[in-house]
Amino acid sequence: MKKVALVIAEKQFRDEEYEVPRDMLQAAGFEVLTVSTSKNVVTGKLGLKVTPDTLITEVVPEELHALIFIGGGGSEQYFTDPLAHGLAKAMVELDKVLGAICIAPVILANAKILAGKNATVFPDGSRTLEQHGANYTGAEVEVDGKIITGNGPEAAEAFSRALIQLLS
Repeated sequence: MKKVALVIAEKQFRDEEYEVPRDMLQAAGFEVLTVSTSKNVVTGKLGLKVTPDTLITEVVPEELHALIFIGGGGSEQYFTDPLAHGLAKAMVELDKVLGAICIAPVILANAKILAGKNATVFPDGSRTLEQHGANYTGAEVEVDGKIITGNGPEAAEAFSRALIQLLS
């Protein structure tokens, strides 16, 4: 069974950007691992309570088929996190699927992964993507090779469909 890790912030992750991909991936037969910096109950912006399966420090990229950073204001905790950047780079080096939705593509840009790639992000992050050499498209969902980005909560379903297609 293919394993997908969804990385959420300890607080203020975007509920639907986590719930929609989780549910659609599980329905499509994927194993979904919820990852955060705490194994305590974490709370989304809209009140969703989630107990992460594992800590980000315990993630092994070789065991995953995809690593996805979920957006929401809380994802800012990973913007300059060397561990998050290292995991993202490892996924690219291993030629595995890497994704981010909403403001989370800033994590990938800061990790120097989006240079020369077509990518999208919540409009607030477009400048950061461009500063790091990404081709910011403003599209709802952007797939460039094995990197997938989405621009916000409204894109959750289209992002999930594109992710499943990329993994199939």
